[in-house]
Amino acid sequence: MSDPQLVLAARVQAALAAAFGPSYADADPVIRPSSFADLQANVALPLAKKLGRKPREVAEEIVANLDTGGVVSDVQVSGPGFINLTLSDTWIAAEAQRALEDERLAVPQVDKPQKVVVEYSSPNVAKEMHVGHLRTTIVGDAIARVLAFLGHDVVRDNHVGDWGTPFGMLIEHLLDLGEDAAARGDASVRDLTAFYQAARLKFDGDEEFADRSRRRVVALQAGDAETLRLWNILVDVSKQYFNDVYGRLGITLTDDDIKGESFYNDLLGPTVRELEDKGIAVVSEGALCAFPPGFTGREGEPLPVIIRKSDGGYNYSTTDLATIRYRVDTEHVDRMIYVVGTTQALHFQMVFAVARMAGWLDDDVRAEHAQIGNVLGTDGRLLRTRAGGTVKLSELLDEAVERAGVVFDEIQHDEPFDDATRAEIVRDVGMGAVKYADLSVARDSEYIFDLDRMISFNGKTGPYLQYATARIRSIFRKGGLDPRDATGPIVVGHPAERALALELLGFGAVLQQAGDTAEPHRLASYVYAVADAYTTFYENCPVLKAPDEETKASRLALCAATLRTLVTGLDLLGVPTPERM
Repeated sequence: MSDPQLVLAARVQAALAAAFGPSYADADPVIRPSSFADLQANVALPLAKKLGRKPREVAEEIVANLDTGGVVSDVQVSGPGFINLTLSDTWIAAEAQRALEDERLAVPQVDKPQKVVVEYSSPNVAKEMHVGHLRTTIVGDAIARVLAFLGHDVVRDNHVGDWGTPFGMLIEHLLDLGEDAAARGDASVRDLTAFYQAARLKFDGDEEFADRSRRRVVALQAGDAETLRLWNILVDVSKQYFNDVYGRLGITLTDDDIKGESFYNDLLGPTVRELEDKGIAVVSEGALCAFPPGFTGREGEPLPVIIRKSDGGYNYSTTDLATIRYRVDTEHVDRMIYVVGTTQALHFQMVFAVARMAGWLDDDVRAEHAQIGNVLGTDGRLLRTRAGGTVKLSELLDEAVERAGVVFDEIQHDEPFDDATRAEIVRDVGMGAVKYADLSVARDSEYIFDLDRMISFNGKTGPYLQYATARIRSIFRKGGLDPRDATGPIVVGHPAERALALELLGFGAVLQQAGDTAEPHRLASYVYAVADAYTTFYENCPVLKAPDEETKASRLALCAATLRTLVTGLDLLGVPTPERM
């Protein structure tokens, strides 16, 4: 689809060059939606100062040289020099038709594909995922989907926490239970939260167990074969659990996408040595540190990035630097997106600064922290259990499906469902409700987790959007038609037809923006706008009972284009779209 703003920007640039000379051909005219017309160009006001002329005169000269090429049906100068542009119904219809006939809805792939690592989810081995992992998982997956659709080479990276001192106590606790407990799938191992808590309790209260655990850590870090075998048992149990959660949420991560902290263990030493050799890492108070410029404490003292602790151990900063080095030197990536909570903002700023000092990041390699805000309860505080503990993600998803079932049974359906079909639809509604509620909020903002609002079939919710797609499919079933056979031609007549077709033309531009900024809420807002425009169209423009066959064919084609746009957009957000509801 041609983005009207881009199309008109190019034509206004040509008019500028024709009116005032070639030096203005690269001007960036600001073209935005307007309440006075479809679009408004604000280029005359800033240009008038350079030319020493009145803005309105400049605007009129631009209009006099504007070749609309059939894109615009009316151009008016208003106010001090705004240029109001009304798009041609014929052009809008033709662009909607072009999208309908294209397998990608006329959304072009990028001219210069990049290799992009999207690091997201990143749970800890031998710990259950909690509500804090919900957003990093959902948002990261949507970013990866959008970038891949645009044509980038996307590397999904699940940087799981699978290394470090806690694994000594976890391995020893597994041995105390009997390692066959993991093979049998005993609840004592399968319940990862209880398993971890039991190990921690023993570590804190049993000195003999604590000593064994410390010795086990040393063996693990030394690469002892037996210890690694036991460690792998814990990793495998956790993978099964992760995959269960990912499967329920429709997340595209696989075992092959896991590059945990352990993956970089052998790269820590060489990374530190390179930083030392380049004079970036220096000893400070017994620890090896880097001091990136511009980061100071309250008293103005330089803040360090600790690369090796005074006891010789490594930390998260070391692993993150080794990860950047590996991605640049071995994977040859162009862009790295870290989908991690906002609380880690300073950490990433400083790590990225050290990586730039080392030359691993430069103008050709971009690293960015896609900050994720907290999930709050309806009381406005961090979402917790009634006892004040962390909410398990699996329990949250169970409740979402349960609530979806209650609401689903309360609404009127066009046709009955058997139990299996109902269960499948309710599951999709529950997951879609949770995912869309998350994705519809700017990722760095906090949001309130309110299932009653999320599950509603009214308003800006996942179920409302899912129902919109089901309603369109219902029209084709009632008409005995396949949406793929609705070929038009599309003709724009009624204002609601025009508004819907015009909304569809923005799909490609929104996807580009969402990919460039790693902000899937832009796409979430767009699909809602499409569904909202379709609702108005549905209420004002009969489809199967259209006044004549030409109008019916046009409206069916418009329905088909809308359906494909909604389904594609929601799929890129990871929101399922049931055939019937």
